[in-house]
Amino acid sequence: MNIEHKMEGILNKRKKLNLNDDYGIEKSWNEIIEALSENEEETIKYLNNCSKQDLYYISEVFEDIAEILQSKELINCLRKLDRKFPDLEMTNDIDIAESYI
Repeated sequence: MNIEHKMEGILNKRKKLNLNDDYGIEKSWNEIIEALSENEEETIKYLNNCSKQDLYYISEVFEDIAEILQSKELINCLRKLDRKFPDLEMTNDIDIAESYI
């Protein structure tokens, strides 16, 4: 299964979760982390084509993905996306993610 298809399913479930569903949110975070930690190149390509709304949900686990991939290229990609979508306010999340590599 390709990353776009896999992430579409994961994010559709995540978007439907109640804000207070800690178990469900943590489960979806783990699924996002697993999917985006498999292949650095595919992850960067996916993120570069990601919608603003999907990126918002993925930003919740930037640091976990960065810790696993240990990729400066990933951080560079996230910085570009931060400039593209400044209203998502991801700078702090990216700074934390960068500290993990």
